Amino acid sequence: MSELLVIGYDDAETAEAARKKLFELSKDYYADVGDAVVAVADADGKVHLRQMVNPWALGAMSGSFWGLLIGVIFLNPLFGLVLGGAAGAAAGALTDYGIRDDFMKDIASTLAPGRAALFMLARNVTSDRVITHLADFGGTVLRTNLSSTDEAKLREIFVQARKINEHA
Repeated sequence: MSELLVIGYDDAETAEAARKKLFELSKDYYADVGDAVVAVADADGKVHLRQMVNPWALGAMSGSFWGLLIGVIFLNPLFGLVLGGAAGAAAGALTDYGIRDDFMKDIASTLAPGRAALFMLARNVTSDRVITHLADFGGTVLRTNLSSTDEAKLREIFVQARKINEHA
């Protein structure tokens, strides 16, 4: 089962650093990351999502490939490439991979201007090593889909890490 964690940070740079660390841990097989998005509230309070994958670009690449292939079959590869790319980009823009954008924007709308949140959808993210590394960046647990007991443990780890960082 995938676990959803939303951690709030004081700024976008810290949230990006935490996401980078999450990817490093994923490469070492400590977490199986399905999606990791940084949401940033700008000075006007508008929320911007920094996605792991750009859906319209992914759709355009896929559509271009299939359009080129079909174009070669029907002896017009350039037309197939252009048409496939446009169709793929449109389909990608309408597709929502991973964590739903409206869900992220709803939660991130509570962020103060300049603050950021890291949304993670992963398997095995509650392993002690992953949580400890993420807690090193500070932050506050905003939302999870964990059981009450596991969420309480997670929040306690972040509180302890914050106390250690304040005294360091």
